[in-house]
Amino acid sequence: MSVPGTTRPRADLVVTDAPAPADFATISDGLDRFNVERIGVDDRRPLAVLVRDPETHRTVGGLTGRTSLGLFFVDLFFLPPELRGGGLGREVLRQAESEARARGCRTAVLYTISFQAPGFYRKEGWQLLGEVPCDPPGTSRVFMTKELTAPPSPE
Repeated sequence: MSVPGTTRPRADLVVTDAPAPADFATISDGLDRFNVERIGVDDRRPLAVLVRDPETHRTVGGLTGRTSLGLFFVDLFFLPPELRGGGLGREVLRQAESEARARGCRTAVLYTISFQAPGFYRKEGWQLLGEVPCDPPGTSRVFMTKELTAPPSPE
């Protein structure tokens, strides 16, 4: 598959809002291989703290992310409204940060939206990296970081 007059491989582009899990895996695995070839470190691992209903054992919320190259990335964090405000979110975040430290992470990064939880993260020691305006007007993506090298402060 090459474009006439060139020796470059040809590729079709597909824009979709429904990529298959295999599509994600191809992209993720390819990027992981590229990184390992460049730096020789293969330490990317998922990290999740799941919140389960004690009766049904179904996951009702929690945190997902990943660790790699000394960084902990928080991807998603959700608790249903009835589980908010009692310290469960703080404990979920504490356990995720603790596991990230155990994996050798020195820093954590995340983004939230201005109407979501930047105040929660600030109370937990996270600092603002920057904000990017988004829609609706007056809303922004809030990028935050936290140093993980120091042990967590006692409550």
